[in-house]
Amino acid sequence: MAKRQIFYSFHYANDVFRVQQIRNMGVLDGNPPASVNEWEEVVRSGDTEIKRWIDNSMNYRSCVVVLVGSETSNRKWVKYEIEKAWNERKGLLGIYIHNLKCPKNGTSIKGSNPFELISLTRGKGIKCHNPKAWDAYNDIRNNIEQWIEDAINQ
Repeated sequence: MAKRQIFYSFHYANDVFRVQQIRNMGVLDGNPPASVNEWEEVVRSGDTEIKRWIDNSMNYRSCVVVLVGSETSNRKWVKYEIEKAWNERKGLLGIYIHNLKCPKNGTSIKGSNPFELISLTRGKGIKCHNPKAWDAYNDIRNNIEQWIEDAINQ
């Protein structure tokens, strides 16, 4: 089976190192990460350019995976990405990543479910997976493909 084309949604400043672990698993074709300099340039360009960057990055993706850290659900652009995915009928799911160890900060506290904070019709049915605390990395690696297939088929 061909690898699914995925868009990862996450809070860059807090979780980029945790997200890199998931990208490096190699089980999915995710959108290439923006470097700190690239992302800062997009952000400095203003809201219109940020939306354009998100819209272009989400093109041809079959699923949006929200990687939920301690502050993800409060992020303006994560909310935009969730609503865009929902409106475009893309697969949509969340994965809590607070138990993945960041080389700078270790693990973090569990964040809120971002799907409960956005008013989407039937939005409460979007899965937000909470990997095993004692082996979050392997739980994600072993299950992410099925979680994505389930989200796409929902």
